[in-house]
Parts: sequence; C-alpha cells; structure tokens
Amino acid sequence: MGLIEDAAPVFAPAANLPMAGALLAIPSLVASGVLPIARKLYGSIGPAFYGLRTTLVAYLLLALLRIPRPEALKEHAPATLGRIVGLDRMLEVKTLRRKLTELAERRVSQDFGRELARRRVAERGHVMGFLYIDGHVRAYHGKHGIAKGYLTRTRLAVPATTDYWVNDGAGDPLLVVTAEANAAMTRMLEPILAEARRLLGSGRRATVVFDRGGWSPRLFVKLLAMDFDILTYRKGHVPRVAERRFVLRQATLDGHAVEYLLFDQPVRFLKGKLRLRQVTRLTESGHQTAVLTSRWELPDIEVAYRMFERWRQENFFKYMRQEYLLDALTDYQVEPDDPQRSVPNPARKAVDKALRKARAGVDKIKETYGAMMLNQLQDGQLTAHMLEAAQRSIRREIDEANDRVEKLRAQQRSLPVRLPLAQAWPNQALVKLSTERKHLTNVLKLVAYQIESDLVHLLRPHYARTDDEGRTLVQIALQSAATLEPTDSELRVTLHRLSSAHRSQAVAALCESLNQSKTYFPGTRLQIRFAVADV
Repeated sequence: MGLIEDAAPVFAPAANLPMAGALLAIPSLVASGVLPIARKLYGSIGPAFYGLRTTLVAYLLLALLRIPRPEALKEHAPATLGRIVGLDRMLEVKTLRRKLTELAERRVSQDFGRELARRRVAERGHVMGFLYIDGHVRAYHGKHGIAKGYLTRTRLAVPATTDYWVNDGAGDPLLVVTAEANAAMTRMLEPILAEARRLLGSGRRATVVFDRGGWSPRLFVKLLAMDFDILTYRKGHVPRVAERRFVLRQATLDGHAVEYLLFDQPVRFLKGKLRLRQVTRLTESGHQTAVLTSRWELPDIEVAYRMFERWRQENFFKYMRQEYLLDALTDYQVEPDDPQRSVPNPARKAVDKALRKARAGVDKIKETYGAMMLNQLQDGQLTAHMLEAAQRSIRREIDEANDRVEKLRAQQRSLPVRLPLAQAWPNQALVKLSTERKHLTNVLKLVAYQIESDLVHLLRPHYARTDDEGRTLVQIALQSAATLEPTDSELRVTLHRLSSAHRSQAVAALCESLNQSKTYFPGTRLQIRFAVADV
C-alpha cells in the first residue's frame, strides 16, 4: 500500500535457531555508524517492506555468515534467515540484487566509504600512525574488452580492475579506492593520500607504507610536502653492504620478539636534493633487503619490522578473497570509458618487443661466435686465414643485426609513447566495468571485516590463542545456533555451547563484554542480552 518505508522487526521465541549467533555482530554494527551514515546519504529506498535499514543489516549479517553475495542465498532457507533479523523471510536473490542496484543508482558510495572512514579515524586514531597502502587486482573473464592489469598470482597481464586499499596499523581496512583503468600506484598514491589527509586532519603526521610499485623519488618529495612520512623498499640496483658491518638487533614489538641483522645509513637521491634513511636487513641466506624511510627517529629494528608488517595486508587480501569473495562480480554492467584517457601506444608496444628481441639477437651472435673462436684457439685449429674469414663473417652478421636494431629504434622514436584511448583503439567500443555497485559492496564487506575485528579484539583478553584462532572462533560463534527469547524490553540470545569448555567460556566472556554496550536491535526498543547455555 506504500505506507511503510521499512518493516519493523518482530522477534518470536525460537529454540535452536540456526546461525542466530550472527546477532553477536549487532553491537559492533550499531557502533560502526553504518546505519545513520547511510540514512544521511541515501535517505530512504521506500516505500518498501525491505527498506534501507533492513537491507544493510541483512547484507552485513549475511557477509559475516559467509554468504557474501546474493546468489548464495539460494542455498539457505529464507524463513530461517529471516527470523534472525525479526522478519518472516530474508530478502531473496532478486530482491537483494534489486536493492543493491537502487542504492548504486544514487552514486554516493564514495561518500559513504569516506564518512565511515572519518568515523573510524575519530574512534581509532591511535592506530593511524602507520597506513599501509596496496593495490588489489580483480581479474575479469567476461566478453568486454577492458584495460589490463598485472595479476601477481598468475604473473600475467589480464583484463582487470584495480582497487587500492588503505589499512591501519592494526591491519584493519580503513578506505578503498577504485583506480581509473588500473592506474599505477605512482599515480594513485598522491590522490589517495590527499583523501587520507582530509580524514586525518591537519597536524597529524602519519607514515605511509607501500611496496616497490610506488617507487619514485620525485613522488616522495610530494608526499613529504603533504606531511606524510614514507616507508618502502628500495627499487633497482642497490650496492651490497659488507656482511661484517651488520649489527644484530633484538626487541619486542607489538608483543612479538623480533631479531634482525641490520645496517643503517643515509642515502641521497635527485642529485642530492632528497636525503633519506636506508636500513638494510641481512638474512641467513645472505640476501640483503634495503628499506627506505624518512623517519630518522625510529629505531632501525622498528623500521624493518613496520616494513615487513606490510605482508599483513597481503594476508588481508587473501582472507577477503576466500572468506568474503572480494573478487566476485556484483553485476555485469559496463559504462563508457573516457575517449581522451591517456593509454600506452599499442603500436609502440609491439615495436618495443621487436627491439628487445633484436638486441638479444646481437648479444646472442657475439656470444656464439666468441665461444666458437675460443674453442678453436684452445684446440690450435685456427689459422690466420681462418681467423680473417671468421672475422668478416662475424662482422657481416653483427652489422646486419645492428641495422635491424637501428631501424627499430628509429621506428620507436617516431611513435608517441601514449595516445588518447580513442586513437589507440579505433573502431572499438570504449567501455569499462561499472564501479558503483562493486564499490558499495566493497565498502559493506570492509565494514563486515571491521565488525569481525572488533569481536576478535573483545575476545583477546579471554582466549590465549587469539592470534592463531581468534577469527576462526568468532566465525564459529557467529554461525552457531541459539535460542531467542524476546520480552517487552529485551531480546535474550542464548548461544549453544561450543565444542570445548574453554571456547565456551571465552565466548561467554565475549557475551558479557557485548552486554555492557547496552545495544538495541536496529528498528526496535529491544536491548540485546547475550549468554552461552550452561556457562
């Protein structure tokens, strides 16, 4: 009838309700601010039975239950899932996809992610001293011709879209930005950090940690001028340090015992204009890894530790791919690409390849004839006449190969390095993957991961193996069955005992921590109270 914009949750008593443990996420979901921020930006998507609040709560709980895309709902009973959110049925596949499309059409997902990040910074500013930035390439296997990106897992350039993620010092995601046509990190770092500066505010200096993809001394100067410190690997040829100059350093950082062989030295770039600090680590195999930073006051062992902690972000990508289906497409739509966007000249790329092959051919001729001549000289079979004839033959082949190289070099110089997209690919449909709906779901999965991290943090004082099993235990608790007992003022959620007594006790302690937040289920006046049966 069009008289409501969101169905009010109505909980009924339920015993042994599967996956009702997902309600453990509600206090963190409410604390994240995702609902008021969404309300502010999206307004209403009603009149509807499944409105904005229900859609977001359902999507986040489903993601935490490892149902991270609408199509996976086919494998679950809608009535069972619906009772978890106080409805007779959960949104089904077509409904959830339609709701996501309606939200994407508002085209405010960038603002949505930005507002959530701003709130996160306000609450967790103490872990923003180090910001880890890395790109994640999502391969595309569809029929449309889109820009290619280098996929590290396969070591191939494939049609793809690149998202750049900013993670805080604890490894939790803060912000995600979709690159324009797989732009390199050297092009993306400056705008990403301009956004980060607006989030952090003036006067708060942070250290940006990134890999060799962001290597550019000229870029470093710009980042330093933006009040960011840098921490990265040194790229290119690095002079080896004599092993006797390395010093053993030991420390306990973030509760972990750390031990490195290190050498600390100043280095200069841009003809001496840029002065940085280089900390080199020596491994047992003799390999040396050079780390550059603008942080002069940090102990050398912490410089190395913070750099190597970058692998935490790689682990984050792996976890998100496996647990939240980060790489899954949310739709198959495309949108027009910018015909004036600058791209590498494909004709020059073919010439570059031929030139590399021709130069390798020159080296191969020299190597082949050099080895042959040396063997004949050693065997005493080479006379003066034979030497002269061989030299003429070698010179002729080398001259012909060099002529090919020079012709290709001239052809290379005649071709521009980059062209507008319309000139590089004439008579082709210039399209790119639609980004709005994918960015929205990325932001929601980011929030789901943050909720999971918050639960792990609350669990840590009560579970000794949190570092190794914390996320696994939280996932088990979220997916466990529970008994629901609604009253006039409370929604009592009693989880079943877990597989072992010490795990049940840890989750019971987590429940007590959550009860202290005095959280009301969104859309109701029911305060949620958690417990574990018989604990």
